[in-house]
Amino acid sequence: MQNAEVVIIGGGIVGSSIAYHITAAGCTDVLVIERESAQGKGSTGKSMGGVRAQFSTSINIQMSLYSIPFYASFDERLGHPAGYRPQGYLFCATNEKHLAYLRTNFEKQVAMGLKDVRLVNAEEIRNWFPQLRSDDIVGGSFCPSDGFVDPYSAMIGLMSWAGDHGAELWKNATVTAIHCDSRGVARVDTTRGSVATRKVVNAAGAWASEIASMVGIDLPVEPLRRMLVPTEPFDQLPHSAPMIIDMSNGFHFRPEGLGFLLAWNDPEETPGYKTDFDPAFIEKILIRAADRVPVFENLAVNPKRAWAGLYEMTPDHHPILGPVPEVPGFYLANGFSGHGVMHAPATGKILSDLILTGKTGLVDARLLDLARFAEGRTIHETAVL
Repeated sequence: MQNAEVVIIGGGIVGSSIAYHITAAGCTDVLVIERESAQGKGSTGKSMGGVRAQFSTSINIQMSLYSIPFYASFDERLGHPAGYRPQGYLFCATNEKHLAYLRTNFEKQVAMGLKDVRLVNAEEIRNWFPQLRSDDIVGGSFCPSDGFVDPYSAMIGLMSWAGDHGAELWKNATVTAIHCDSRGVARVDTTRGSVATRKVVNAAGAWASEIASMVGIDLPVEPLRRMLVPTEPFDQLPHSAPMIIDMSNGFHFRPEGLGFLLAWNDPEETPGYKTDFDPAFIEKILIRAADRVPVFENLAVNPKRAWAGLYEMTPDHHPILGPVPEVPGFYLANGFSGHGVMHAPATGKILSDLILTGKTGLVDARLLDLARFAEGRTIHETAVL
């Protein structure tokens, strides 16, 4: 039987970041278990790749303040590309309530140390993007260091660096059981063999609750389909544009290749493992696209290029991180609620700290523990796209 000091279940960007941070901290006896034939077949490869610090809660802002500079220095630090493009996020408010919300968030972001975020007025937005229908826009907020990364490249870079420094990756290996003894976690069984270990990290994305149930833990994480629609080449809006968010309905878009990538959270979507793209979604999103950006009436879309992925949602839209006291040696890195790619660097650092030293200085880890749901300590993030 193989031995490993730390076993990470899930080889997506979160698992890869944890492997990188643990390895970089000097613990090289790390095994990552990926059930697919290649990494990134879960949520990572289907992500929109947005990264932002414009959140409404302190802990999400803190995680972004670690993660975005990490992505900015990624290529130099790891010798692999992450595709970080600091083109910004522009939130467009369409009523005074939105504007007050953005102002409150702005004040918190600045207090937390975000230096380049600013509030913008309606005239600035109109001058910047005359293509937007702006009769109802009353202002907004913009942060130029927000932007996009290539999730697949970042994941491969993290795992490759960890692999070059001693970590091991098993592909085509499905976890079938996790065994415990009087001391806690003892062994992980997979379709590729068993591994003796005292530390297991659940980084299984939308399938995390299934892994948690193997050690008797009821994990409040459920999958929710999100669909993305790339357009054909389109040049009537500058490709230097930021991610633009229409706060009236949540429609948002960003440049992608020679076209744009369109997203919208359909409020009628119900939880479940639905990874098929619904062609009816195209009409829904194009109506919202043309309403906010009239030149988008001319957008060409190939339904065969559109795709669906899974968010892993928690009741308060914050991740569940850290140890489970009832099962010594079992750690959680789950429920990112659409922010897994952008917060993967911070998650890797936090989990590495907790596993190797029992504490972390990056955030107050207790705020994100599993017990918060039973103890009524939930923290609601309202800036969810």
